Amino acid sequence: MSYITSVERIGIQKGIEQSQNQMRQVLLECLELVLELKFGTLGLSLLPEISQIKDVEQLRQIASGLKTVNTLSELRSIYQSTTTE
Repeated sequence: MSYITSVERIGIQKGIEQSQNQMRQVLLECLELVLELKFGTLGLSLLPEISQIKDVEQLRQIASGLKTVNTLSELRSIYQSTTTE
């Protein structure tokens, strides 16, 4: 196992953070599209709330939940229940 300097460690951490930010942006763009396709302009009204979520895994849960929810309130319950835990 090779030694990692503190400068390398900082670079790795910045790379991970940058990757997470890019993944978050892609997920938000996909969620915007699916919200509009499934619920129309009314679905887009949830986007400001969802955009406040920083956790990529939580955004993935929302995307996955869009497959089965039938109403915006059902969708909202997915991310509100995980933020209150």
